[in-house]
Amino acid sequence: MANLHPSLFNPALYRYICILSLPFAVMSSVPMPPLSSPVLAEITRGALVESRHVGAAVVVDATGGIVAEWGDSARVTYPRSSNKILQALPLIESGAADYFALSKAELALACASHRGEARHVKTVQAWLARLGLSDQNLECGSHWPFDEAAMIDLARSGATPTAAHNNCSGKHSGFLTTAVHLGEPLAGYVGYDHPVQRRITETLSEMLEVDLFTAPWGADGCGIPTIAAPLKSLALAMAKCADPSRLPERRADAVRRLVDAMATEAFFVDGTLGFATRLMAVMGDSIVCKIGAEGLFTAIIRDKGWGIALKIEDGAARAAEVALGGILCHLGLLREDQQRTLASLLTVPVKTRAALHVGDLRAADLGAPGAF
Repeated sequence: MANLHPSLFNPALYRYICILSLPFAVMSSVPMPPLSSPVLAEITRGALVESRHVGAAVVVDATGGIVAEWGDSARVTYPRSSNKILQALPLIESGAADYFALSKAELALACASHRGEARHVKTVQAWLARLGLSDQNLECGSHWPFDEAAMIDLARSGATPTAAHNNCSGKHSGFLTTAVHLGEPLAGYVGYDHPVQRRITETLSEMLEVDLFTAPWGADGCGIPTIAAPLKSLALAMAKCADPSRLPERRADAVRRLVDAMATEAFFVDGTLGFATRLMAVMGDSIVCKIGAEGLFTAIIRDKGWGIALKIEDGAARAAEVALGGILCHLGLLREDQQRTLASLLTVPVKTRAALHVGDLRAADLGAPGAF
């Protein structure tokens, strides 16, 4: 390098070449930069941990006490779809759900991110028809079903997806139901200042114990506002859903009805093959859980009165799922027989195109279990 013209010398490139020239044993001993958040999930391939997902997670009781914590529980984030049960509370509290005699399946859909399977779409369409509306009134946009079989069936039929196929169409049907019942404008119901969304923001503020009217917000994928809040506040709201005994009677009744609907009609929450559906099927009434975009996951632990909220920093849904599974195991909430039944969800095999098992997606070591 001594004979290289100074104008061509690149210090960063030089350091990189030097590192590549080191023996592998020396390279492997070079310390990695510290992570600002703990590793919650990791992917192995062969004998090596190939990738790591960092994030934060917190378990809270209904009084706000922290039961367990990994990373910064004060981290402010958008809940995305992980808080749909809270957004559905006005649907019941307004009297709209009773006026239109909504079924448990429809209440579950109001809290859901469904996968566009035929029963999901038909239930949404029948619900809207009872309101004198159609999927043309939905402002969530359309996309192909997330369920692969449903997507193939729809494509083979020669049809294209409508807004009823949107994974948020149940939630939006709930918004329209409330607007129809209260005589509010239907057009523009997704807007931040529309009465439907203002009512939801007020409800969320009460449940999270944060003034969300002054908080940062953005548009969710389905167009409605998503408002930022601390992760531990989101967990607190879920804990209140697990133990609503301290809530006002009307709010407590609405919470119980929605939690019961999600537990009873788990298919409508996350579809046939969804992680949440399969987890709730094995754990029964003890848990209600909901994924959100960008690596969010919340869980309502009914028999403990706990709420869980977690955020994967890189937004990976795959990591959020196994991280939640790892937390449930860490807390002793999954029995050994349940862990065996859910083995393929808790540790997801990494396979080649020829279906050879070459690694795993798994929860990281969360530390020694405490006295929970």
